Amino acid sequence: MRFLWVLLLCPLAALPQDGARVSGVLLERDAPAVSGEFSIRTPDNQVFRYRFDPQTRVDRDGFTLVVALLHPGDKVDVVSDRLPHADLRYALAVYVTLSAAPHPAPPPRDSAFEDRPVGDLSFSGTISQLSGARVVLQMRSGARQSIVLLKSTRYFDTGEIVDAAALKPNMRVFVQAGKSLYGEVEAYQVIWGQILQPK
Repeated sequence: MRFLWVLLLCPLAALPQDGARVSGVLLERDAPAVSGEFSIRTPDNQVFRYRFDPQTRVDRDGFTLVVALLHPGDKVDVVSDRLPHADLRYALAVYVTLSAAPHPAPPPRDSAFEDRPVGDLSFSGTISQLSGARVVLQMRSGARQSIVLLKSTRYFDTGEIVDAAALKPNMRVFVQAGKSLYGEVEAYQVIWGQILQPK
């Protein structure tokens, strides 16, 4: 009877505790996706699955990214909280410790951008209007969202940093954004393309 209890408790003991930091290699992740799942393999060959959403913080070399820009094979540390499902946890933060492939360096950011909060808003939709300083997204719900484009906004096409001129009407994009002091929605990152599909 005692042996049976040990067997039942072993899988629970293998799960990381709330707030635990687990190191491993990224195996796969849903992409391109604002929310979804990814999995990592630890050095002792355990596999953990995590749920992510726009609130999941992703940090590489001090720069804030999104999960869609991670490479399978990246070495990462994941901080998570328990979800109701025992085999699935919510990723609070992902820290890339070693990239699987070279990443283009983000462009220099001015001090005003450094002082901005990390974007806590995200939008996905098709560009219905585009001007030099503003984009309007048509979302699946039918709603339209006007977003200000900043000089410091970064643009990613299939994981590569590109110029603002690459953004075109009728493109489907994901936007990481925040609100200005005046209540306007400002774009910090605009992402599109078949982003690093796992093989």
